[in-house]
Amino acid sequence: MMKRTLTFFVAVVMVITMFTVPTVSAQTNPNSKGDQQKMINIAHRGASGHAPENTMAAFQKGFDMKVDYIEFDVHMTKDGELVLMHDLTVDRTTSGHGYVSDLTLDEIKQFDAGSWFHEDFVGEKVPTFEETLDAFRGKVGLLIELKSPERYPGMEEKVAEALKERKMDRSSNHKVIIQSFNHESMKKSKELLPHIPHGVLAGPSWANVTDEQLEEFSTYADYFNPNMTIVTPELVSRIHAVGMKIFPYTSRTEEQANRLFELKVDGIITDFPEHVYFHPVKNQ
Repeated sequence: MMKRTLTFFVAVVMVITMFTVPTVSAQTNPNSKGDQQKMINIAHRGASGHAPENTMAAFQKGFDMKVDYIEFDVHMTKDGELVLMHDLTVDRTTSGHGYVSDLTLDEIKQFDAGSWFHEDFVGEKVPTFEETLDAFRGKVGLLIELKSPERYPGMEEKVAEALKERKMDRSSNHKVIIQSFNHESMKKSKELLPHIPHGVLAGPSWANVTDEQLEEFSTYADYFNPNMTIVTPELVSRIHAVGMKIFPYTSRTEEQANRLFELKVDGIITDFPEHVYFHPVKNQ
């Protein structure tokens, strides 16, 4: 009797093993056979290859795709409210017209921010900064870009206040990062939020950034996030040498993501997070 019971138990274990699929984390290569390469996956303006940028739909899509961070852009309205929009105007991505700074929040909330992308997103609204914090804090990392803060006096203080109200100003696990092309704004923001990591964004004109400039950035920034076209192995090494990390932008094809993997960056800002999940790691 005992022998038959043991034989049955072994058979059950074998069947379970045959039909169990091993799980794979979002940032590892399922075909690497143990040689896995990890990469921080950042959904640019949300998963904007799949849903209208800087909307709740895009952020939710990024969350559903299990990204590490959602990235979004912050502007300020005429009545001092923080809203998410990439451009200075609402024209390209909403049914409205005009500069964000010339419109009130109530006016912007009347616009359709989804139908330009696809009919499935008709009625999508422009979210506020605070709405986005409340919807996604603790669920996914937030990479917050301050857009043209020189146009919006007090923007840094308003961002800091919103984070502090939610006790999000001590991000020990780097799940909140603030970045901008305006480096002076980042100095100011770092003073307001000393426990939050900050990043400096860099366009193609920074291709010849010097070691001295990187050292200066490292006094208040934790990330140097450049346009992907200027990333080289040497630049990555020099950024790491001063203690910063690098999240290049913006990958839109699998080939671009693969190139950034090979350059050994720390994270990839992408419209298509699926390109970052399944990179074929080469044997060293």
